[in-house]
Amino acid sequence: MSGQKPLKIMFSAGEPSGDLHGARLAKALREISPAAELLGFGGDKMQEAGVKLVEHLKEYSVMGIWAVLKNLGKILRLLSLLTETMEREKPDILVIIDYPDFNWRLAKRARALGIKVFSYSPPSAWAWRKGRAKKCGALADELCALYPFETSVYEKAGANIKFLGNPLVDTVVPDLTPEDGRKFFGITAEMRPVLLLPGSRGHEIELLLPAMLGAAVKLLAAKPATHFFLPVAPGRSEGEMVPQVERFGLAGKVTFTHEHTYDLMGLAEFAIATSGTVVMEAALRNLPCVVLYRFGALTAFIGRLAVRIDNFSLPNILLGEKLQPELLQDDVNPEKIFSEALPLYRDGQRHDYVKGRLREAAAMLGAPGAANRIAAEIAACARA
Repeated sequence: MSGQKPLKIMFSAGEPSGDLHGARLAKALREISPAAELLGFGGDKMQEAGVKLVEHLKEYSVMGIWAVLKNLGKILRLLSLLTETMEREKPDILVIIDYPDFNWRLAKRARALGIKVFSYSPPSAWAWRKGRAKKCGALADELCALYPFETSVYEKAGANIKFLGNPLVDTVVPDLTPEDGRKFFGITAEMRPVLLLPGSRGHEIELLLPAMLGAAVKLLAAKPATHFFLPVAPGRSEGEMVPQVERFGLAGKVTFTHEHTYDLMGLAEFAIATSGTVVMEAALRNLPCVVLYRFGALTAFIGRLAVRIDNFSLPNILLGEKLQPELLQDDVNPEKIFSEALPLYRDGQRHDYVKGRLREAAAMLGAPGAANRIAAEIAACARA
């Protein structure tokens, strides 16, 4: 609108998934307000989208209680740096994206400085520590949920929260035709393609990949035409996983890939996947998964005391049923993965039913254009 001063918007996103969300919002904000000044804490994708980084997230993406404790001094220095940035730059609004234990401390400091706060992907109060909903609602001028099931607990706590759709709907799309995809990946008519998705963090790969490969050995014995594809996550190297593949005798049976992952998801029969956003991406490509997760001992102990949920993978939560197998902690072993995976082959008894229900889960993420709707909400909140 003419006559208005350009917006100054500060972001804080401490993990790769938050960096991706922040980049989408930054691009959409540039379309709404080309003169807007965007700055903050994030990663390469946000920087490419026009956000001037005060600090890069690569040194701060840690998970688990012990990992956080080891890095506490560094994290506190980051909090001071971003607080000083807000004092100096005086942004119109602070947009915090996930990374909750850090970002809500930063939000409290923003409010003390008279800066508005917009929370995108707020803490999972629906799953544990429900009392956070009231505290977060009091600190944030507005919250925007990634999934529709997240809003209820915040609404009951009096928070100003909305679900405006999920940007995955726009981004999880194929680049190739199925025929071109099969040619690109060398998938023959006789081949049974299966995906291994061990995660993007080093500790996830360390804790989960051996069990995945052990299951792969068993699946090959049962279905010799199976061929495994392992998309390498950004920031990771196939070199760190090759020795394990060779140790399990799977050289030549596991192909590492670096692009067209969404096309590959549409061609595979099923995936063995680390719990997280990738399982929802797979659902959007109608790919059944066996979903795995393991925590370190201390984090797992505290989690058992605090978390009260029936399902932990996103499609299952959306549907309110254990549609896809979920294996946690000691259940993440080759035998259990094998027994849960076998029915998910195209000739298995569960395959068609799971795919039909996954289409329903995908529809719950809303219409395309979520990033544009959320960006418009941020701009309106900043100007209000």
